[in-house]
Amino acid sequence: MSSNDLNWHNTMYSNFYGTQNDYGKIFSKLRRPTFDFVFFLTDADYTFKVVKCTSDGTLSETGDHHTEVPVVRLYGVTKEQQSVLVCVDDFQPYFYIEKPPELLEENFEDLKQLFNKHLSEQNQFKKSLRHVLDIQKTRLTSLMMYDENGEKDFLRIVVSSPRMVSNLRSYIESGVELEVDGDSFTIPLYRQTYEANLPYVLRFLLDNNVICGSWLMIPQNCYTLNNPKNFMQLVSTCNIEVNCGYSDIITLPLENEYETIGPIKILSFDIECIKLNGTGFPNASNDPVIQISSVIHTHGNDVNNTKNFVFTLKECDSLANCTILSFDNEEQLLLAWNDFVIFVDPDFLTGYNIILFDLPYLLTRSSVLNIEARFKKLTRIKSVNCNFKDSISNNNILGLYENKEINIEGRILFDVYDLVRRDYKLKSYSLNYVSFEFLKQQKEDVHYSTILKLFNGNNNDRRRIASYCLKDSILPLLLINKLLLLYNYIEMSRVTTTPIKLLITRGQQIRVTMQIYKQCKKMNYVIPVITGGGKNSSNENSYEGATVLEPLKGYHKNPISVLDFQSLYPSIMIAHNICYSTLLNYNNINNYRPEDVVRVPGYNDICFISVNKRKGILPIIVENLINERKKAKKMMNECKDEMLKKVYDGRQLALKITTNSVYGYTGATSGGFLPCIDVATAITSFGRNMIVNTKNLIEEHFTVKNGFKFDSKVIYGDTDSVMINFGTDDIQEAIDLGKNAADLITSKSVKPITLLFEKVYKPLLLLSKKRYAGLYYVNSEKYEKIDCKGIEVLVFVTILFQSVRRDFCLLIQQMLEQILYLLLVKLDLDGAIEFVKKKVSELLKNEIDVSLLVITKSLGKVDYEQRLPHVELAKKLRKRDPGKAPGVGDRISYIIVKGTKGEPLFDRAEEPLYVTENNLPIDTSYYLDSLKNVLLRIFEVVMTNPNSLFNGEHTRVININSSTKGLMNKFLTKIRRCLSCNIVLSNSTESTEMFCSNCNTSKKQQILLDKLTACRIKEDLYHKLWTHCQRFASIIYYNLLIRCQGNLHNAVMCDNRDCPIFYRRVKVSKDLTQLQSTLSTLQLQYTN
Repeated sequence: MSSNDLNWHNTMYSNFYGTQNDYGKIFSKLRRPTFDFVFFLTDADYTFKVVKCTSDGTLSETGDHHTEVPVVRLYGVTKEQQSVLVCVDDFQPYFYIEKPPELLEENFEDLKQLFNKHLSEQNQFKKSLRHVLDIQKTRLTSLMMYDENGEKDFLRIVVSSPRMVSNLRSYIESGVELEVDGDSFTIPLYRQTYEANLPYVLRFLLDNNVICGSWLMIPQNCYTLNNPKNFMQLVSTCNIEVNCGYSDIITLPLENEYETIGPIKILSFDIECIKLNGTGFPNASNDPVIQISSVIHTHGNDVNNTKNFVFTLKECDSLANCTILSFDNEEQLLLAWNDFVIFVDPDFLTGYNIILFDLPYLLTRSSVLNIEARFKKLTRIKSVNCNFKDSISNNNILGLYENKEINIEGRILFDVYDLVRRDYKLKSYSLNYVSFEFLKQQKEDVHYSTILKLFNGNNNDRRRIASYCLKDSILPLLLINKLLLLYNYIEMSRVTTTPIKLLITRGQQIRVTMQIYKQCKKMNYVIPVITGGGKNSSNENSYEGATVLEPLKGYHKNPISVLDFQSLYPSIMIAHNICYSTLLNYNNINNYRPEDVVRVPGYNDICFISVNKRKGILPIIVENLINERKKAKKMMNECKDEMLKKVYDGRQLALKITTNSVYGYTGATSGGFLPCIDVATAITSFGRNMIVNTKNLIEEHFTVKNGFKFDSKVIYGDTDSVMINFGTDDIQEAIDLGKNAADLITSKSVKPITLLFEKVYKPLLLLSKKRYAGLYYVNSEKYEKIDCKGIEVLVFVTILFQSVRRDFCLLIQQMLEQILYLLLVKLDLDGAIEFVKKKVSELLKNEIDVSLLVITKSLGKVDYEQRLPHVELAKKLRKRDPGKAPGVGDRISYIIVKGTKGEPLFDRAEEPLYVTENNLPIDTSYYLDSLKNVLLRIFEVVMTNPNSLFNGEHTRVININSSTKGLMNKFLTKIRRCLSCNIVLSNSTESTEMFCSNCNTSKKQQILLDKLTACRIKEDLYHKLWTHCQRFASIIYYNLLIRCQGNLHNAVMCDNRDCPIFYRRVKVSKDLTQLQSTLSTLQLQYTN
């Protein structure tokens, strides 16, 4: 539908409705547009509306009573960038139970009355005139367990409210008996319910094949437009409101123009606030918001094509390509921004940590200022206010963390902080660290305590805050673009039929659940509600995982061929027909012919029916996903359009993730939607069998006895891959033998299990299970990268690894980079040994940059029960500054410092800046032990005496800082020593002499020159670090160079502690001050 069509319709509708003719008002409700309505679906939810009905609950416009009906709300955007709300009020929720054989159709009305009686007695449904609307008999097959009789009779129980589904489910599961024929006998209902735990909106989407992230069409004459005459009569802030029936919605195929993503409007924002009184972080109950930056971007435009705004208290100097809006008080600022959001009407709200901080802070401030009635209208539904509540979330990816639940109907909260934490393992999740990691860009990070000083300054100072605030809105958009977050989530939504909002807030379970429901609907299966751990056989609610073959540790200089099973677990499901629907009851296994039974190796009581009798639902699902991924990858490779290429890439990635999630889904006994231990056990058992058989077959076939040059040896195997030493020194020969071995195993495996040649390592450093590193070859000409697994390396040789131990300090990571480079690329063992000795010596001499010694760990709620270093530091920080103290889920940075004899480790963790500012001595022995634990794993396989790295002449000199803090300092007297020979000098408080009598004349000049040289070196380093912060090109944006500092003249105020030079800058500044003080005294004495 075009804009012209809509305008024409609005005019005609207004003219007709505007007449005083009563017939016109009635007929206007029947009038339907004569053009197809097409829009891109972004989100879906549901609500209730009150409608008229008769006393028996029948819906009627002339009824004297009222009742509630559920309304599905679909949100989207047209090609013309107009926001859309589609309301559907005729879709009724339902669930299933198995029909008892003795229950006849003539008893259905009795059963309906029994359910109605129960519901009418519940407080929440007493006012409702409609409860169970219908009970229908249908033929379905249960997904759980194979039944050779196939379909059975089920009852479809249709109710008037989604809330009634869960209530009736609990009622039935508690045990219900139906009395019939005047209480002459009772019919017990089965307690098992089916599909009673599927949320109402997901039921709607599945039943009507409505896919979020796709284009939908409602044919002409099948919908009505809400009256556009008066804006106030609309229920939402959307440009277009439509009503239609559920059967009229058509999902357009992902082809041609409908493959693209709609013109989604994204609003990225950030707030700045100040602490008015006292110290610590601003508190929303007392401290105002002073600025809000907002950047508008429409998908399909260049990422630099945005509209930028800054809302600020007080006047502020202008920023290039940015509209500055100034206000006299905070109330005006907040209300203006609220109106701005409603006017812009974004589909997505983004930013960095807006869920945990920005939005809750704004909503709290609106309450404090008594403007919440106006400000909280951030949702698209006029009658619904935006609110939040605290919660604690827990999932396998993020662990335990503090969260906020925020309702903002019609808009999707696309918080980049949450998305990055979910998908990437990083040392820190600050915006600065994440931006540098992915964009190689940084920004000035002004400490919140500094913002008050700038705010109370002049217009240029407030401009500096605005520049800083605006960058915090720009960077999330750049990250969304760089990481393809929008493409990936929309394609995942398309692939799994799951709303984007649920993909963000729920784990992987929902993705697979929707796939299973979708396939079951196609094949007339029904899904039981599983309340236990999913155990069928005599096995416990746990299962054995994958096989890891014992590695042949060492420094392997021969080429090592690596073979990998392609999608092993999904392939096993297909090959052996493993599924809920093919699982046999272990008590009835002997009732089937041997050729019809698939037996699981090592588990006599777990069997499945063969594909000849019935193909399982899971094998069909994963097979379809694998085939669809092949298509997506092919289209991606053939596509010339860069935007479509990103769509295909996001789709193939979504298909891959979903395929690989199916196995884990079946074994999720804790909180799983449909767990089944027997299915998970079978998959891993076949997987272990494949690895062992592969090892045996390769070592039996590739032998000198069979005509090969050498006997082969499988040196390691893990889950779905094996490493083979064929004995050859030639990389190309190792590649050819690897391919031959892969073909041999594939030919002897059940289809579609396929073993592929993946790579060759030469050399390979194999340390232990899941720990190795090697040069990665796919052809014999040149290695592609240094590949690591399980070795604590962040980056080396410009290659980014995912094998990161985030609780290790950077010193260990950087040392490992260089060591592996020397061992694998340069093949220089002696050089690696000398490098380690040099770094050990520098550590003991206190010459290591303090930023390299910082350790970070995440603070979990359960951690408070233990005395751990980061937990005890969190308690210290809470005492020092409650407003700044870290919370659950935050990552805490610390350094281990020296303590008194016997003082436990957990009491010696300190905040890095506090260590630097107070010159606290580092516990070098702790860091030396940490180095030993890591490096000995490597050097024990390449040298005979690895402990010599940490003992010997290079460990003789040890320097320790003199702390300026601590209780003992009150009782200690500072001793002055000669700068030349280090002899103790007189302790006279009046004496400033810095040399003993022997060195006073002979060494003073040389010491002065040395100190001058050292001071010049420190000054040069200090200026380099300073100008680095001013000149570092953080963002190339809108054809402008935006620097970390903002300009080249202001003082550096950056407080970004994730920056690699932050602590170095502090330390150099402190060292320089001390040097200059010493030099000043020396020069004074020398001139005298």
